[in-house]
Amino acid sequence: MAFVITSPCIGEKYGECAEVCPVDCIEEGEEMFYIDPDICIDCGACEAVCPVEAIFMEDEVPDEEHEYIALNRRFFQEQ
Repeated sequence: MAFVITSPCIGEKYGECAEVCPVDCIEEGEEMFYIDPDICIDCGACEAVCPVEAIFMEDEVPDEEHEYIALNRRFFQEQ
């Protein structure tokens, strides 16, 4: 299981999440940041520093944000 960045990040892109990630699994996209689920170690450091509360553990992503689970995966598959 991995953490997922959701819609509150769109247009904000503060970047604290990427700065604190110990395994560098967070990358900046055009509109938001994304977490690589294959690298994420579930430490929660990113969730703790997100100023817009856009980061959730995959199984805690709100129902209206579930599309972001696939968006995070797809971002890394397309690279």
